[in-house]
Amino acid sequence: MSKSTDERGRLYLPKDVRDRFGDRYRIVELPTHVALFPVDDDPLSGLREAVGDAFEGDDIGSLKSEARASIARTAEEEADERGPSEE
Repeated sequence: MSKSTDERGRLYLPKDVRDRFGDRYRIVELPTHVALFPVDDDPLSGLREAVGDAFEGDDIGSLKSEARASIARTAEEEADERGPSEE
């Protein structure tokens, strides 16, 4: 699916996409592209449903730090694969 922004930079998602994924999205800027991820009304509840008790007893702050470090490593690896930027 390909969409363009309007003159004010807005992007409109088709009704069938909104019906399937909802009306709230997190925009993630990556080195090579931009991604939209649906956000649950209760993100923690959605995460718990997805992973069950996999993180039971883990500290939320530690989980966030580990996730951020992992994302940073992935972004750095993608940037290295692309090679030096042309300026």
